[in-house]
Amino acid sequence: MIKIERGVIVEIKNQREGMQEVLVNINGQTEKAINYSDLTGRVDIGDEVSLNTTAVDLKLGTGGYHFVMSNLNEPRHEAIGKGHIMKMRYSPCQVKCMSVEEQDSPYHEMVKNFESLGGMPVVVGTLHSMLPAIVAALRQKCGEKISIAYIMTDGAALPLALSHMVSGLKQKGWIDHTITVGHSFGGDLEAINCYTGLIAAKEVLHADVAVVTMGPGIVGTGTTFGFTGIEQGEIINAVSILGGIPISVIRMSFADVRERHQGISHHSLTVLERIALREAIVPIPVLVEEKMHFIKKQLLNHHIGERHQIIIESGENALEFLQQNEVRVKTMGRTVDEDRAFFLAAGAAGNVAAHLVKNQWSLD
Repeated sequence: MIKIERGVIVEIKNQREGMQEVLVNINGQTEKAINYSDLTGRVDIGDEVSLNTTAVDLKLGTGGYHFVMSNLNEPRHEAIGKGHIMKMRYSPCQVKCMSVEEQDSPYHEMVKNFESLGGMPVVVGTLHSMLPAIVAALRQKCGEKISIAYIMTDGAALPLALSHMVSGLKQKGWIDHTITVGHSFGGDLEAINCYTGLIAAKEVLHADVAVVTMGPGIVGTGTTFGFTGIEQGEIINAVSILGGIPISVIRMSFADVRERHQGISHHSLTVLERIALREAIVPIPVLVEEKMHFIKKQLLNHHIGERHQIIIESGENALEFLQQNEVRVKTMGRTVDEDRAFFLAAGAAGNVAAHLVKNQWSLD
């Protein structure tokens, strides 16, 4: 069940395409809320709104906002845009979109006639916070010459508009195009699943490289298979099946106090050992000797080298590029200085993709 409250908009804190961050008065208390204007229309100061307050009441880490369900001052809101494919299907928030696959799409024949990704590198991450270091490495190595497509899955946040990071990276020109797949929505292109999202990146957008991660947030339970990041293994399979080169971003940390996330997280070990049925490139960042020994022992114990191609690659240039361009990133509330290994792993994966794009490496 969801908890619903009424509130009044008292301030518009921030707004961009598809999203408004507002303050609402609920029973005399001023609290934060998000309004997805593509779903519920825009709100103004003084509007009375209906709010889903469930996440805040549960004190969820990534759910520190209420969400506007409807504007009671303007209850009618016309559906905009073309298309007949519904996302968030059979829920009160179902939204229509024009998917690249559907018959009325101008890209239908491209998707239908697709043959192969032709060796396109695809960097497959898990956490949304991996994205900046990946694209920083790509831009630092390749400059503006290449086209980068970001594919957001539905493993976490569904609206792309929630991501401040994607908006900022697009403004900087680090990400050229976005594609939202599954039930995620709001990208430059919409696709029904990750397979057709990858096809769209190649055939429609002519991307040189794609980066795939879920949106902000992740679901985890401390069990072997109970986390949404497990999708990484299935995406690796999809990239390989379609003729691309999957590059797996290791989730790595020496700052996380939870034992299961020390060194290489159990998330990555599970994916690479038990879920990914196709071979992937697994970049490991250059670390100090003690940490590198710990990582190599994990890889050996879980037979990762028997199933995948492990490559040692620096990620330092990505972090330097982020700093030079004043792009500030965090993961689980930790900065680059506090959890350097995490971001180095993402940067290393971006560097491997850059080498492949520039045809500097051979996979033979």
